[in-house]
Amino acid sequence: MVKAVVGANWGDEGKGKITDMLAKEADIIVRFQGGANAGHTIVNDYGKFALHTLPSGVFYGHTTSVIGNGVALNIPVLMKEIQSIVERGVPKPKILVSDRAQMVMPYHILFDQYEEERLGGKSFGSTKSGIAPFYSDKYAKIGFQVSELFDEELLKEKVVRIAETKNVLLEHLYHKPLINPDELLETLHEYRDTIAPYVCDVSSYLDQAIKEGKTILLEGQLGTLKDPDHGIYPMVTSSSTLAAYGAIGAGIPPYEIKQIVTVCKAYSSAVGAGAFVSEIFGDEADELRRRGGDKGEFGATTGRPRRVGWFDAVASRYGCRIQGATEVALTVLDVLGYLDEIPICVGYEIDGEVVKDFPVTYKLEKAKPVLKTLPGWKCDIRGIKKYEDLPAECRNYIETIEAELGVPVTMVSNGPGRDEIIMRK
Repeated sequence: MVKAVVGANWGDEGKGKITDMLAKEADIIVRFQGGANAGHTIVNDYGKFALHTLPSGVFYGHTTSVIGNGVALNIPVLMKEIQSIVERGVPKPKILVSDRAQMVMPYHILFDQYEEERLGGKSFGSTKSGIAPFYSDKYAKIGFQVSELFDEELLKEKVVRIAETKNVLLEHLYHKPLINPDELLETLHEYRDTIAPYVCDVSSYLDQAIKEGKTILLEGQLGTLKDPDHGIYPMVTSSSTLAAYGAIGAGIPPYEIKQIVTVCKAYSSAVGAGAFVSEIFGDEADELRRRGGDKGEFGATTGRPRRVGWFDAVASRYGCRIQGATEVALTVLDVLGYLDEIPICVGYEIDGEVVKDFPVTYKLEKAKPVLKTLPGWKCDIRGIKKYEDLPAECRNYIETIEAELGVPVTMVSNGPGRDEIIMRK
């Protein structure tokens, strides 16, 4: 059986924790898109970890972690991550890397930095991880696929051709040092020697696993609103963040994805620029940011303070619909225990009209939140294991969100730890 764990909103919904928890009963965990530009924070018996490339299920000895063809593979980052968890006492995970995955090159990261520098105040708020230049090259058909590392003649010809192409931009647009083809070839040889033990025909491997009845988790990065087609374009990422893309990015038939767990935060947060209707500011935001997440709302990759706001039912309902959610995991509910009252954004006012459907970006920029205020529960709910033991006000908050989403909330996270979760099904 194939299950997808994906985000409903701007990313950072707590997908890592949910994947880590579900991985206990899984055989294989697959990263199917994105790169090292986003982090997955995991808290377990080994400690606290911020993963960027490795799937969140690597902490279980019985699982196989797979880097699918849809991933922007940064080989040095992957190797560093493996080393970092092993050094902290985690058994070395079994890892497979698709031979069809493409690699983030050092010049991708440089081009990301140069373009943000060139754009100045009109930049897209990139993490400068090379993701946009990587995907540009992939779809321009000038990227390096892992399989190509093992064809020396192809490699030698390609580095010369790509260096010529990139050097035009480096010289005339960015006025930066040029790429040396010989140095680029040497880098690729290093990548080849490093990644060789992990390379696999992932699609074939997963096909066999499905036939054997194994449980496979697809772990998404970021959320619906960062999808290049269905998100807040242009303030989006460069690969699809949707469960549907899991079939493409892993190399499996779409009909094999039977369950789509869509993760929502009990409040909203976002890193980087872009429309955010329920955003709050000032002291109110500072307090939520300080209390939020595990140790405050700061990006796992960048360390940047996250923008925060109230739960946005309009955005979340849209996010669940586009993902095809079969169930919802509601996270960081415990954070809200300090509030006397808790607003929920239940509509957008645009040009004097209240709408319930998530609009396109130019309309979104004009939207004002329509808030519904619910009573807070004013106590610490961490440690509670049974839904019926939650305060009535807390259950009312969850059930109001569930009604707004139109999708059953089956999991409620009330702390950062792996076991701090309430199952409702």
